[in-house]
Amino acid sequence: MNLILYAVPFFFVLIAVELLADRWRKVNTYRLSDSINSLSTGVLSTTSGLLTKGVGVLTYAFALEHLSLQQLSPDSPWVWVFAFVLYDFCYYWLHRMGHERNVLWAAHSVHHQSEEYNLSTALRQTSTGFLLSWIFYLPMAVLGVPLLVFVSVAALNLLYQFWVHTRHIPKLGWFEWVFVTPSNHRVHHAQNPVYMDRNYGGVFIVWDRLLGSFQEELDSDPTIFGVTTPLASWNPLWANVQFYAQLAADARRTESLWDALRIWFMRTGWRPADVATKYPLGKADLSQFRKFEVPLSRSQQVYIAAQFAIHAALGSYLMGVGDSLAPPALVLGWVWVTLGLFVLGVALENRPGAIKLECARLVLNVPLMGLAQALGLWAVSPLGWVTLLTYVLLSAMGLYCARGHFIRLADS
Repeated sequence: MNLILYAVPFFFVLIAVELLADRWRKVNTYRLSDSINSLSTGVLSTTSGLLTKGVGVLTYAFALEHLSLQQLSPDSPWVWVFAFVLYDFCYYWLHRMGHERNVLWAAHSVHHQSEEYNLSTALRQTSTGFLLSWIFYLPMAVLGVPLLVFVSVAALNLLYQFWVHTRHIPKLGWFEWVFVTPSNHRVHHAQNPVYMDRNYGGVFIVWDRLLGSFQEELDSDPTIFGVTTPLASWNPLWANVQFYAQLAADARRTESLWDALRIWFMRTGWRPADVATKYPLGKADLSQFRKFEVPLSRSQQVYIAAQFAIHAALGSYLMGVGDSLAPPALVLGWVWVTLGLFVLGVALENRPGAIKLECARLVLNVPLMGLAQALGLWAVSPLGWVTLLTYVLLSAMGLYCARGHFIRLADS
């Protein structure tokens, strides 16, 4: 059972509730572009995960078969409790190293790039975490935690973390001492110096209290969210490669081969001395902090939001049928979703080529539909073709209505 898939409708219901809470309390914790960018990285992560989840599952299954010291029974409730706690302890170290080592931060930084803090931020996930994250869960395989139990507690751990991404819930008394809460997780997402690299637990905050990485939320230091090197983009693909690109550029520029190799595994922020001198990176002055924003007209916002909803629905469809699809069909679905999210990112940034790129995407939907039928992504009926052509036509009409705003703002 895919617990995350079944939870998706509840995620969006709770986001709607949080928006109502914003309105009731006369605050604004959401911005359309930021939320679409966060949700786009989430859609990209889940669809990419359909192609890459085998890495974690296969490595765990291999370790369980060849390295386990014992075989625990999935029928015992205590095995489930043990696995749930142990998973969070392993997650703590993955999360901590994700902030302390360059190559791991390159993957995890996606989750921290939003300059807002709301439930859509919880869905902002990396697409490259599969590369190294599996290493941190091997102790569970060695101790004999069954694969089914491992996969289940992993999903439960992730589901728990959703609700803590909100600014509407204050400190929760004794609960703060044991569990991760909105208050102590707000600290984790803040870029204030006093809050940096603190509170790594997923469910239990006791790991941080025991291992010296805990920091309480302070009234004297209001949280400022985001990363110290701002993303300054609404494109979900760039969000996933931004820090990798910086590391690769520094590795290429340094004259030291040793530095070019070790930069990936050094502490986060470390750069070769010659590169840091020649290509300094300034850090933002938080006293002058300004959130990244690109002005959009109401018609642009409506058009982009509607297109995103369609791509989110397509991503949910792929999550639902992914296990039954052949690899070529799955790759096609991923390409279809990724292309759309990339183009929407360009539109959110009001780049000069946004209209041409969106027109090209709309036209490409026709051959992609034919290819989807050929590869078995879905069966296409005459009604399906009518629906697609209607979508393209309505989208073209909407784009035509918003064209003046795209052109005017892009040229300004």
